[in-house]
Amino acid sequence: MKPIRTPQQAVENIKDGASIMVGGFISCGRPVPVLEALFEKGVKNLTIISNDTEKEETGIIKLVRAGRVSKFIGSFIGMNRIMGEKMNSGELKLELSPQGTFVERIRAAGAGLGGVLTPTGLGTAIEQGKEVMTIDGRRFLLEKPLRADFAIVRAAKADKYGNAFAPGSSKNFSVAMIMAADCVILETEELVEPGELDPEKVTFPCVFVDILVPVSKLR
Repeated sequence: MKPIRTPQQAVENIKDGASIMVGGFISCGRPVPVLEALFEKGVKNLTIISNDTEKEETGIIKLVRAGRVSKFIGSFIGMNRIMGEKMNSGELKLELSPQGTFVERIRAAGAGLGGVLTPTGLGTAIEQGKEVMTIDGRRFLLEKPLRADFAIVRAAKADKYGNAFAPGSSKNFSVAMIMAADCVILETEELVEPGELDPEKVTFPCVFVDILVPVSKLR
């Protein structure tokens, strides 16, 4: 059985300077209650790894606005003006990665690979400072794996062993993230006994999950 915690208890071991992967695509699959608990905790100097920073009033951007995030690694920051302001002022370091490359770097870390070879970004600013390799006459960028101390993801249903189901696009980047972090915090809208989750619907296998957090459904 996995430990079952409140959002506040789940973030107790997250300290200043931690790197954190956050699942979700804009508001879809975003682990809002645990992010709110992380904000309340007051930790700072965080590296956040997520596809985007969502809208101006929600979890990740609240941390950014409060000056708690020193670096953001992701694919898209166009949902709000705050990221641009923090970047231009020098308060926040920003590493943008094409979306496909971004998730492949995370997957590579989870699979124990040394990196990803991709032609995406050649001849653009993405290429700057990166190794270029030629294979069978074609040029590729070497993109290095992305790991994190923690991953925070969301599921619709989980059993007490930690197996969980996330429907449709709500699973997005989270499947790769749970394999690339040292500690995985999974919040779930429904928590059931072992055997009550259809094994054909296991999106997140229990072996990758460390902490379960029962939460209410998002409105």
